[in-house]
Amino acid sequence: MGSLFAVFLPLALALVMFGLGLTLTSADFARVLRYPKAAAVALVCQMVVLPAVCVGLIYLFGLDGAVAAGMLLLAASPGGPSANLFSHIAGGNVALNITLTAVNSVLAVFTLPLVVGLSYALFLDGDAGIGLRPDKFAQVFAIVLIPVALGMWVHHRFPEWSRRRRGSVKVLSVVVLALVVLAAVARDFDTLTDNVGALAAVCVLLASIGILVGYYASRLFGVDSDQAVAAAMETGIHNGALAIAVATSVLHDSAMAVPAAVYGVLMNLPAGVAAALFARRTRRAAVPA
Repeated sequence: MGSLFAVFLPLALALVMFGLGLTLTSADFARVLRYPKAAAVALVCQMVVLPAVCVGLIYLFGLDGAVAAGMLLLAASPGGPSANLFSHIAGGNVALNITLTAVNSVLAVFTLPLVVGLSYALFLDGDAGIGLRPDKFAQVFAIVLIPVALGMWVHHRFPEWSRRRRGSVKVLSVVVLALVVLAAVARDFDTLTDNVGALAAVCVLLASIGILVGYYASRLFGVDSDQAVAAAMETGIHNGALAIAVATSVLHDSAMAVPAAVYGVLMNLPAGVAAALFARRTRRAAVPA
């Protein structure tokens, strides 16, 4: 099963990232200039505030070793494809979600190896430099950006085919994500059962706090409501498949993938509740007095 997982996982993540690329154009990156404040606040929340919150939750609930390191790896991962869906349901600015996912996926090539080094230093008593090695950057680049770039090229070169296939690729990506989560759990089931209570609590709290921080920090800085909703979903919903791939394919530590697998299931609970509440608030605001 291990060898099959090692082959299937990079291909599965490549499909997910390729599907993301099919939805992107160069204009999505340029859109940061249209929403500079919203993008800046969301990226700081996602890349700085949430990992710090995650470290606090790890110590509060007594996680340690590979599980703690995997939890921090997840917190530092970019927003997941599900963020766009939940933002749409919630009445958020989905265009901003797409921009944030695109920008953060590029930045992740540089930030994830740094976080890996920090997680090793904090929780695995290992050499913090492991995450800074050039080969780690190269591997993260290969599994994150190359499929996205290929999807963007296909979208640019064959726009009609891209538009026709985008929906089916998205559905297939959801199925693949579910299979990746199940495979990660099955591969290290003992790690899950030994930490299931604390892991479940940390995953639900991390997603909930991420949504709250993303929304209220944005509103505090005067960001419009629909953009704040987008920031909330982008901060609270992370790419679990990417964290699983980095843990197993780059770091070769399957136990580090377990938190992302648990999160991939449980983050739907706070995200769904938040989306329903935001949507209700949006409908009320749209009703004339």
